[in-house]
Amino acid sequence: MDMACLTTDTPESSRLAAVLGAFVLGCVTLAAQSAVTPPDNQYPPSQDVELGAQAARELKKQLPLLDDRDVSAYVEGVGRRLVSAIPRELQRPEFQYTFDVVNVREINASALPGGPMFVNRGMIETAHAEGEIAGVMAHEISHVVLRHGTAQASKAGRYQAGSALGQVLGAVIGGGWGQVVSGASQFGFGTAFLRFSREYEQQADIEGAHIMAAAGYDPRDMANVFRTIEQQGGAGGPQWMSDHPNPGNRVAYITKEAERIRIVNPLPANRAFAEVKAHLDSLPKAPTTEEAASAARTASVPSRDGARPGGRVELPSTNYRTYTEGNLFRVAVPANWRELPNNDSVTFAPDGAHGQGIFTHGIQLGVSRNESHDLLDATDELLASLAQGNPNMSRPSAYERVTIGGHRGVRAVVSNAAADGQREAIGVVTTQLRNGNLFYAITVVPEDRLASYRGVFDRVLNSVRLNE
Repeated sequence: MDMACLTTDTPESSRLAAVLGAFVLGCVTLAAQSAVTPPDNQYPPSQDVELGAQAARELKKQLPLLDDRDVSAYVEGVGRRLVSAIPRELQRPEFQYTFDVVNVREINASALPGGPMFVNRGMIETAHAEGEIAGVMAHEISHVVLRHGTAQASKAGRYQAGSALGQVLGAVIGGGWGQVVSGASQFGFGTAFLRFSREYEQQADIEGAHIMAAAGYDPRDMANVFRTIEQQGGAGGPQWMSDHPNPGNRVAYITKEAERIRIVNPLPANRAFAEVKAHLDSLPKAPTTEEAASAARTASVPSRDGARPGGRVELPSTNYRTYTEGNLFRVAVPANWRELPNNDSVTFAPDGAHGQGIFTHGIQLGVSRNESHDLLDATDELLASLAQGNPNMSRPSAYERVTIGGHRGVRAVVSNAAADGQREAIGVVTTQLRNGNLFYAITVVPEDRLASYRGVFDRVLNSVRLNE
């Protein structure tokens, strides 16, 4: 019988119509739910597990993890509930989900390929409901199940892809833990860190909303916590937004998606959230990331094997040698500067001026993905990423127009405070490649040595040749 011709108003037909109506409504609701398709990925899932495990081991050696059984058990419980709600088509039994709490005040969280997750204590303390914590964690789990880390590495060119482990670590370091991991505030190299694109951020928002609802949480809590992050501005907003770029109208589209989703077995009110908040209040106040980094530096003892900058730094040689980076660029540098390749850059520095991810004298050349396709905006983003690991770095008052490698570019001059309080002079020169990506050169030297290095830096920059 054609359903459109059902006009009988008997009790039986009314009940049937109601059932059919509910069924049709349910189908419409499910059909309206946004579909999320994992991006193309050249890496096998086993690579996600391997990379994530390696990166997690490194981070656990460096991060100030909160050693508290009650807090750890609570976060683990929320995480396991969300993991159990991952859609069947996205479940991967080889992924190993772990949940660690980082004892710092800022609002942030990050997940590595294959499942390891790190949640800042500040994220828990700022939340108004358990659903807000679940919203952030569901967002991060979605990056894992959609395999965004290795997918982004797949999209990158050879120069940017480099070491996949380096990119994974870069993503987390760029997420606000750079000072802790580097263990110093001298200018860090490998600074063009991997960030998820706005497309991937929106995918994680939408898929995270689906996982929340399947776990019994209201996805509107995800919108609420992002609204809080956007409004905070100082304590946690900039850090979160710097490595979780807002795709635009984030709160609005998450709220709209929440209206389309049925919450499966909504969770009843429980006291666990209030209890863990009260427990955190009873603990010593969490330090800021910068304070934790300072404590790590104080606790560390510089070695004598050149692992940290220190001691005598040779003046730049008057002889120069040419360095060629594949088919990307070539440059002439002082003969006594050694090259220190990273996943997305190469740094040239003399002995005594580099170590453990930092350098005090020299130049770094690299390529950074550019989503804005505007040179000034892309340069602003690069400087913002540098400032994450160098909190005492100033911002440029203006850009100077220059030419590098035959391309028109811009130059910015800023300063930075090193670990010993000495000021560093930093020059940043950028230009766009034909594919829209950003080529950058960063010069670093103590301010009291700038006069003797200015000519050297100019000679190196003038020697750059871009191969496009």
